[in-house]
Amino acid sequence: MKNNNGNTKLILLHPYIQKQAGIGTNRLWLLALVSFFTLAFLGTLIYSRDSILTSSSPPVSSAPSSSFPDKHVNNHNHQPLPATVINTLIHYTARSNYTYHMLQPDIKIVADVLRKCSVPCNFLVFGLTHETLLWKALNHNGRTVFVDENRYYAAYFEELHPEVDAYDVHYATKSSEMKELVATAKEQARNECRPVQNLLFSECKLGINDLPNHVYDVDWDVILVDGPSGEWPNHPGRMSSIFTAGVLARSKKGGNPRTHVIIHDYYREVERVCGDEFLCRENRVASTNMMGHFILERADPNTFEFCGKRDNRTSPTS
Repeated sequence: MKNNNGNTKLILLHPYIQKQAGIGTNRLWLLALVSFFTLAFLGTLIYSRDSILTSSSPPVSSAPSSSFPDKHVNNHNHQPLPATVINTLIHYTARSNYTYHMLQPDIKIVADVLRKCSVPCNFLVFGLTHETLLWKALNHNGRTVFVDENRYYAAYFEELHPEVDAYDVHYATKSSEMKELVATAKEQARNECRPVQNLLFSECKLGINDLPNHVYDVDWDVILVDGPSGEWPNHPGRMSSIFTAGVLARSKKGGNPRTHVIIHDYYREVERVCGDEFLCRENRVASTNMMGHFILERADPNTFEFCGKRDNRTSPTS
């Protein structure tokens, strides 16, 4: 290298500098190597932990055959309510100041049927009423579904009580049309209004076919008809709910072959006539002024008569 005077100078690199540069490079390689083995060790450790947890975890149970989206059902821990709790709930519900409520003897009919279920009951209720929360409570750990004519009230009730499963349905009938509708259903008993059928695909005017699909897949053990309204001629009346209850009971695929169907306000003409026509007198096991209690058997798919020729003196007992 030349200086300003044009003279050439020789610059020698000291061995110490070269040594320091070599040491820095070695340290970098060592650090990279240590980091690689550390990451490899952590990866192996995490993978081994996940494998152990997966192999030791119990298998996930399959969904029930009905595929019913009811997270409140507990079929594995059926603990019926103590009698004192049941009696207390009935006592205070029956003594409510609410104008339209069931009397204690009528509530007890439903409660006794639910109590006799050996497994959690599948309980279908037509009508959101003063007793709704009571029915939900009495069917402890069971599946309880409510069907109501008022879509806004059904949505409001579910929002107020998220544990309740409620659906709305549109009724295209009137109480004043009862005789014509019953006659037509009997005439079409071999076609659209068959006693055994999948109502989801039915065109029978008395058949309720617009509920969610999974409702039709459930084998209902108890059906309570306490809706829709039917006090006046222009009200929907309970022709459809009684007809539908009868078809659901006869069309069961599994479970208990018998279904309890209970009609409230049995003193009224629509309830009594439709009960006799579609649930049948020979299936009636008890009745009061307010309640009609029927037990229906699962029927053969080729059955085309709602009521058979059995001796009225022999009725089901359980």
